[in-house]
Amino acid sequence: MYAIIETGGKQIKVEAGQEIYVEKVNAEAGDTVTFDRVLFVGGDDTKVGVPFVEGATVTAKVEKQGRGKKITVFKYKAKKNYHKKQGHRQPFTKLTVDAINL
Repeated sequence: MYAIIETGGKQIKVEAGQEIYVEKVNAEAGDTVTFDRVLFVGGDDTKVGVPFVEGATVTAKVEKQGRGKKITVFKYKAKKNYHKKQGHRQPFTKLTVDAINL
């Protein structure tokens, strides 16, 4: 069985036992997080939400918090002697999906 959940403005397909990386969730490592914004549940019994499936939740365990690779942001305006260089590291949360509950 699998589900599509919404978190951090993104839609993610998850299955039980899967490790996923999502936008930062406010929880410590070892905590359990419950997602109630389930858009779709597939498998033997398919359920489509309007917009969310009633009573469906996905529970996951927080493995770690971290930050992604550094990207360079370079702003430049031609002929105006303007340039600005910045770096950015996006925070993430690594989760292990425990169960999909209907």
